[in-house]
Amino acid sequence: MLKAKSFVLASLMCALLFVAGEAAAELKVGYVNTQRIFRDAPAAQKAGKKLEGEFAKRDQDLQAMAKQIQALQTSLEKNSVTMAETERRAKEKEFAETSREFQRRQREFREDLNLRQNEENAAVIEKANKAIKQIAETDKFDLILQDVVWVSPRLDITDRVIKALAEGK
Repeated sequence: MLKAKSFVLASLMCALLFVAGEAAAELKVGYVNTQRIFRDAPAAQKAGKKLEGEFAKRDQDLQAMAKQIQALQTSLEKNSVTMAETERRAKEKEFAETSREFQRRQREFREDLNLRQNEENAAVIEKANKAIKQIAETDKFDLILQDVVWVSPRLDITDRVIKALAEGK
């Protein structure tokens, strides 16, 4: 009796594997590398240049402030022995205040830049998702994956998505 149940169970498993194999053979799968979209798509490159222009002035101001702090530090190190006590304290206070202001501005700069990058990335992803959906419908894909550990290059449709983005679809 036990052997008969084992035989029936093994037969059912073989049948299920055969059916699953047949279904998988009909499944059309594609893959999109999101990192390549962010790196190579014209919309992503345009967004990067836009952000560079938008934040260039603030970045230059921060670099100038960093040089000012460095000059204050050098002056203090060099001349603190020969300065009067009140002058030295005033310079140390100026150095500390300028350093705090620099750190505050630098933190705000990073936060603002991250926020804008996230906004621009969201816009690029939205355009890419529209292009992916159009390619999926046109070519009758059953499944399109993004950001997986490994995928066969024959499933990669990233170049088609980048091309569609370049064409403004």
